[in-house]
Amino acid sequence: MRICVVGTGYVGLVVGVCIADQGFQVTCVDRDQGKIDSLNAGMVPIYEPGLEDILRRVSREQRIRFTVDGASAMAESDVIFIAVGTPPSSDGSADLSAVLGVAAEIGDSIRGPVTVVIKSTVPVGTASRVRSEVTSRTDHPVNVVSNPEFLKEGAAIADFTHPDRIVVGTDSAEARDVMQQLYGGLVRTGRPIVFMDNQSAELTKYASNTLLATKISFMNELSRLCEAVGADIESVRMGTGSDSRIGPKFLFAGAGFGGSCFPKDIRALKHMGEEAGVELQIPNAVESINRRQKLLLGEKVIKRFGGDLAGVCVAVWGLTFKPRTDDVRESPALVLIRQLIDAGAVVRATDPEGMVEASEMLADLAGRVEFVDSAHDAATGADAAVLVTEWSEFRNPDFLALKAVMRSPVLFDGRNVFMPGVVEQAGFEYH
Repeated sequence: MRICVVGTGYVGLVVGVCIADQGFQVTCVDRDQGKIDSLNAGMVPIYEPGLEDILRRVSREQRIRFTVDGASAMAESDVIFIAVGTPPSSDGSADLSAVLGVAAEIGDSIRGPVTVVIKSTVPVGTASRVRSEVTSRTDHPVNVVSNPEFLKEGAAIADFTHPDRIVVGTDSAEARDVMQQLYGGLVRTGRPIVFMDNQSAELTKYASNTLLATKISFMNELSRLCEAVGADIESVRMGTGSDSRIGPKFLFAGAGFGGSCFPKDIRALKHMGEEAGVELQIPNAVESINRRQKLLLGEKVIKRFGGDLAGVCVAVWGLTFKPRTDDVRESPALVLIRQLIDAGAVVRATDPEGMVEASEMLADLAGRVEFVDSAHDAATGADAAVLVTEWSEFRNPDFLALKAVMRSPVLFDGRNVFMPGVVEQAGFEYH
């Protein structure tokens, strides 16, 4: 079975490399010749632990190749994955122009029966639109499958090879057999392939991400109540998460969530509700809570220093929206930095992987944010240090050494990862 993956962004690249690692012949397609040349040389343009090692192995074994010639790749393939971006439009809806453009190219290129698998995150009804676009351009039999991805940045390889479940939307027995063959090796330990109709599969992706974001936002809102009444959010988290009906995951209060999935998918789900005439109140509340939570950390810093941060130097630890990624999209750190700069502060920031991307996102602040190599360098001469992203590198600093180089030992813990007693014993003021 010959596989074509269109799009070598985060999802497409992980899917293509991991399917090749399962023994299939894979061709990945992208319009960016520079990216294609790098990938054919074994270099991965994103930070995802383990991905480059697998790419180099499957490249040596000639199970994967990369090309800009989409038509030829599609013509020789049995299964074509669509894994292009669906960025949000101004009204929050998903922009499907790239997906439908690929569908048109598939229709123009294929030379025989094909299974089209939509891996991009798309709203309900997209499979039907893709099917219409492809079949309007070809007489060859075409099945369209909805197969949403559930990959966590920083753990994508494990998520692909050991999935909680695989969701497949199709009304075709033939397509179902194809997907069983593709994924059969990944579910031998009992994890299910959950088959359903296309519309339900499309909606499952949005439902899953919005529900996870709801858990985070509920705990973030509860953390504010805990602070007001003298309760400890970490104790509440452990007590709540111990209930098997709820579970311990996604209950960590912090500075808010970001990334490429949760914010975009919440807005898209809201838009789907509006289009269908159904008011979805929970996504609205989740988005509002998260927007408010991202401001909270900066407000704490500004309040601590009396509102005017002129002459105050603040070290920001962490720029990516989560550890083990270089993705800074909608990161709380970007909101914090803008708040601090607007209040007059000098900002010195660091991150193990995200500084290049963050500097691009903050290009309008060039010269006002200094990017340095370590938490220690960021804290040197600073009046406060703020942990925003809980990278392992930041979890266990030498507090005595930090105190010695800081102008004033004030620490704001945006992820509740430090033990207050330990920090305060080292002479820090802890928030």
